[in-house]
Amino acid sequence: MLDIRRIREDPAGVEERLKRRDPSIELRPLLELDEERRKLQQKVDEIRRHQNEGSEKVAALAKEGRNAEKEVLLSELKALAEERKRLEARLSEIERELEKALLSLPNIPHDSVPMGTKEEKVVLKVVGEPPKFDFPPQNHLALAEKLGLLDMERAAKTTGARFPLYIGQGARLEMALIHWMFELHVREHGYIPVLPPILANPTSFFVSGQLPKFAEELYYCPEDELYLNPTAESLLANLHRDEILEEEKLPLRYVAYTPCFRREAGAYGEEQRGLIRVHQFNKVELFHYTTPEASYQALEELVAHAEKVLQLLGLHYRVTLLPTQDLAFQSAKTIDLEVWLPAQGRYYEVSSCSNCEDFQARRGNIRYRPAQGGKPRYVHTLNGSGLATSRLFAAILEQNQQKDGSVVLPRVLAELLDLEVLR
Repeated sequence: MLDIRRIREDPAGVEERLKRRDPSIELRPLLELDEERRKLQQKVDEIRRHQNEGSEKVAALAKEGRNAEKEVLLSELKALAEERKRLEARLSEIERELEKALLSLPNIPHDSVPMGTKEEKVVLKVVGEPPKFDFPPQNHLALAEKLGLLDMERAAKTTGARFPLYIGQGARLEMALIHWMFELHVREHGYIPVLPPILANPTSFFVSGQLPKFAEELYYCPEDELYLNPTAESLLANLHRDEILEEEKLPLRYVAYTPCFRREAGAYGEEQRGLIRVHQFNKVELFHYTTPEASYQALEELVAHAEKVLQLLGLHYRVTLLPTQDLAFQSAKTIDLEVWLPAQGRYYEVSSCSNCEDFQARRGNIRYRPAQGGKPRYVHTLNGSGLATSRLFAAILEQNQQKDGSVVLPRVLAELLDLEVLR
């Protein structure tokens, strides 16, 4: 959520930056609501002052036996009470409208984020070379089905389209990836391990930014008023909700594993088959709580930690900076890691690393007490996949396939599985 004071102090500047994300954003209606709210509050405060003074005067008149004057004053106070009640009802209505307007606004993009649409992302670097084959490379679904790693037909029969079923060595490979990445971030990068619930209440998704705007994208259990998480970010963003942390304990860095659930699976087409866009997938998530001064250094560290997974797996990938119109609602800046899929000849995102600045912290009332004293300040929160397994699984198969349809496993996974080649 944006700070209304920041909007009030620099409406033109804030609107100009928000328009980089969405040219249709207009702050005038919100500012008019804010102005009306402040005027109403001023009137209510003035009536309250008159009521307090009147009550004291009524007591004094009663003590002096001036009953006629007391009755006149009581009548005036009754009228003031009715007027105050009317104004407070309107004030409550205005406050709800203002909150709704504020909640509809996305985060302000950082100055380093380029303007543009999804197609205008900036490639920051390319790591490694695309694998070269002396045969037509197969896509991961064809490879997985031939090797008995995936059974999409039985998954569809059991649940529905776009829900994967890992089987045999495929199930072992998926679990090995999850375990290895989780331990990597705990042991080598110093993250605090977390296994959170898969379901969360509406407040949690309000804090993370999925609600109220993106409710239709979530799986919802109405009888229990609980949502299935689309990403562990939604859960980790609430670990310190309504808390004041000590600056000496920052940064706090958490790693979590959860299955993730998303109703919107994107476009349907040949390029989306298999594990590219699914309704359920596994993900190891990284999450930081830090100070505003340290958050952009933390973003660089977060990206490096996610990259380490791809480097140790020996996969070809690239790093991109998302433009303003491709940012997630809660993000001020996002850097994507995109892995190469040879069969399609294109890159796919496997991690989005974002600095949300104080956007989620304001929604969740998450602050820290500065070490040098002073009023508590809002923390900055950052999140990133470390990584999502579905497209990673696909990239491992496609980039390491052999002419006979077998797949040579990366060394770190071969050691975990005691298996060098999938046949």
